[in-house]
Amino acid sequence: MRKIQSVVVIMSFISLWQLLALSLSWGASVPADSSIYDPGKLKAIDSSTKLKAGDIAPDFSLPSLSGHPITLSQYLNKKNVVLSFVPAAWTPVCSQQWPGYNIAKDLFDKYDTQLIGISVDNIPTLHAWTKEMGDLWFPVASDFWPHGAVAKKYGILRSNGVSERALFVIDKKGVIRYVDVHDINSMPKLENLIKELKKL
Repeated sequence: MRKIQSVVVIMSFISLWQLLALSLSWGASVPADSSIYDPGKLKAIDSSTKLKAGDIAPDFSLPSLSGHPITLSQYLNKKNVVLSFVPAAWTPVCSQQWPGYNIAKDLFDKYDTQLIGISVDNIPTLHAWTKEMGDLWFPVASDFWPHGAVAKKYGILRSNGVSERALFVIDKKGVIRYVDVHDINSMPKLENLIKELKKL
């Protein structure tokens, strides 16, 4: 009986580490799920931002899932901020990227950084999608109306109405310190983002 219990404990431990490795890989495929829409391979870059490190990040105010508006200025002189723009809810890569940040919450806390997720989807869509993904520790904001106005302000609104997959690291003074307008078909590597947070 003790041997069986030991084997179960070992197998559970191995499975946990396999799951963690899968989460960290950021490139693993999403399990088949009828609720996830696969748009197929998309053109990698359709817009380019003029914003760069050293620029002041444009302020914004967006409705969020909490029911309270999210502004960049509310974190000024209090927290560093990472803006994570994703193209669309219910798509494979986006459905991996945001839950993946859950494993790194302690690192965001360590570097005194607030993550904000932004999508051009409306609030009801984001509500249903994030419930499907599971609890996210960071606020999720809707750039639905005026459609994509914040994505456009940041120079990453694509011609088809969604945003690029992009990360903006902003320091407590509101200065952009890092920009990653990423291949829309893949996730930014978590380790690269953490390296940038270490520099703040």
